[in-house]
Amino acid sequence: MKKMKISVLSMAFLAVVFTLSFSPVFAKSENAGGKVLSANERVGANASSTPDLENDNNGQENEDSKTDAEDKDELTSETHRSAVADFVQTLLKAADREKGIGEKVREIARQQEGDEATTTDAIKKVANRSKIKTFLIGSDYKNLGALRSEIVKTRNRIKQLESVLGKAKNIANAEEIKSQIETLNQEQTKIEAFIKTQEGKFSLFGWLVRIFNK
Repeated sequence: MKKMKISVLSMAFLAVVFTLSFSPVFAKSENAGGKVLSANERVGANASSTPDLENDNNGQENEDSKTDAEDKDELTSETHRSAVADFVQTLLKAADREKGIGEKVREIARQQEGDEATTTDAIKKVANRSKIKTFLIGSDYKNLGALRSEIVKTRNRIKQLESVLGKAKNIANAEEIKSQIETLNQEQTKIEAFIKTQEGKFSLFGWLVRIFNK
């Protein structure tokens, strides 16, 4: 059994060396983009690539629309920053119109605004992590842990908002606050899904740990 584990470790080491050695070659190959064409092939390629501007524009518009629709449900540092900014501004306006619960609502909005940079930075670092580094040693667990901590803080603020919501004197303000609570809940769900996806990524180190723990 011990010899088998040593053998597995050796294979894993060789895989790491292979990955580190050839990854620049693969990247260079991808950036180079295709083979060199002969003179005749270039003439044929140029002839066949005469632009159909109307079709190209329509195709580009359809592609852009599809991309925009997909991006709405995708968590990025920018979409999160925008969502929190809307949340904060809406709550501050509602707080100015509500004398009774205004101070508490304003406090919660400011707290969420203060923590936005931490969450945004963590999302960005996790998303931009090197694929090779992730493959070898796994995801950025430090920043994923930071995201989990921020989720706990935000959930507590949502509970505080829900507790004061019934004390709002203006129905329109109450509905506005309720809408922002739902939006913030959706944002937390996206972050949780993001964490789950990142933690589920394969890594050579994690695979070895599982093998040796059997």
